[in-house]
Amino acid sequence: MFDPVIAPSGTLLGLLQRGRGDGTLHALTAPRAEALAALNHCVLHDPRHDWQVENRSLYYARLLLDLGGELDAIEAHLFDPEDTLDTEESRTGLALAVLGHLASYGRRDALALLRRYAATGTNWAWALDELALRDDDAGLRALAVPVLARFSADAEGEAALAAAVRDAFEPRPWRLWAEDPRPAIAGRVRAAHETGCFDRWQRQLSPTGPRPGWSVRAVFEWAQQGAERGAALHVPAARCLAAVAGPDDRPEILRAARQGTDGARCTALRYLADGNDPDTLALIEAAVSDGTPAVVEAAVDAFERMRSVAAVDRARAWAGRPDPLGAAAGRMLACRGGAGDRDLVLAALREAVRGEGPDAPTLWTLVDGAGRLGIACAAPVLRHVYRETASSHLRGRAARALAATDPSFPAGFAVECLWDCEESTREVAARNAETADLRVVEQLRRLAADPAEEAEVQTAVRSRIEPDVATG
Repeated sequence: MFDPVIAPSGTLLGLLQRGRGDGTLHALTAPRAEALAALNHCVLHDPRHDWQVENRSLYYARLLLDLGGELDAIEAHLFDPEDTLDTEESRTGLALAVLGHLASYGRRDALALLRRYAATGTNWAWALDELALRDDDAGLRALAVPVLARFSADAEGEAALAAAVRDAFEPRPWRLWAEDPRPAIAGRVRAAHETGCFDRWQRQLSPTGPRPGWSVRAVFEWAQQGAERGAALHVPAARCLAAVAGPDDRPEILRAARQGTDGARCTALRYLADGNDPDTLALIEAAVSDGTPAVVEAAVDAFERMRSVAAVDRARAWAGRPDPLGAAAGRMLACRGGAGDRDLVLAALREAVRGEGPDAPTLWTLVDGAGRLGIACAAPVLRHVYRETASSHLRGRAARALAATDPSFPAGFAVECLWDCEESTREVAARNAETADLRVVEQLRRLAADPAEEAEVQTAVRSRIEPDVATG
């Protein structure tokens, strides 16, 4: 996935890239051509750092509907010659998802584009998944011939077809095609389905990795083999170690945690931390001091998983350290600390923003902790994170924390959150936004009546408005 370039948060483009509710509100009052240009830029150049956890498609589809936008730019992007050269899903996935939502809202032109792209485009499988949720049986049956034509009739083509059937996110089209009255189509799809099932059965019969009866040393060797080829196996190796290790193996495990190979050391630290071994904290501190980057990461991760009182006490002592262990201590206190740890969590939050910026991964936990502990003094920092982060998920966490710490939230950020791209953020807004604002009441009604809205959001909406208002 490419690293997107995000415009400043004070610009219309920057707001829309972030998926903020203010982006929609500003776009609806901006010159229409300017708003559509910014919107199309977002749809055609996915601004998300992680498209698997961040939502934008429904947000952009709703705005395109509100602006009465055409689909010319999306069509040109999908059927550009570059589509055959750049086969990454990230190039077209967001555009196809937006078309899927538009089709749900009754835009026939969006449905036609999805059908055409499924028949001829490189990222056809994504388009087919969108159609599986929205198209009728006749529309899907018409795609059987062009989709199957992608796979040659030789052994390689049939194997690729079997993999496509097996890995399909939405199976509905393939099930329809397996019942197609044309024998050539139905027979080929059924054969592919049977092959995929057989392949899965074979993999289950021939698993790779640890076996019952392995020794502790064999588990360490397996973990190291993974490390040497770039595959981190210490987490499953630690689970395997829990099954094969006995009391007599503890000295060998402690040696591995002190001076073993990277794979063995990471595995041993994880195993000892999960078991709350009394030597774990000292071994983790030593690993952070003299370990390789992989060992340091595994040691810090193992520490953060610990739930013991001793681990939380040690976190209070480590919280001021200027290293990964100090940052992990701040996160542990954010998750499991008490009211007396507020100052340490606040200091960690401020230091993370100052040192790493508003998109630092460590902020996810620290922001949650500020809300959990009700740190009112954190509100200015949380507002900064809310405004500046490019992550819609982190912004949603900041909104939840502000709801717990900032008295101005209901009449402030909560209002724009009703238009946010993340359903969890809209839910927070629906529960907290001040209804004295006319825009809030109108948006609550719209969310209550929108069939595309998530059930959790609509439940929150109905807790704020009367049933006859929601349906009126």
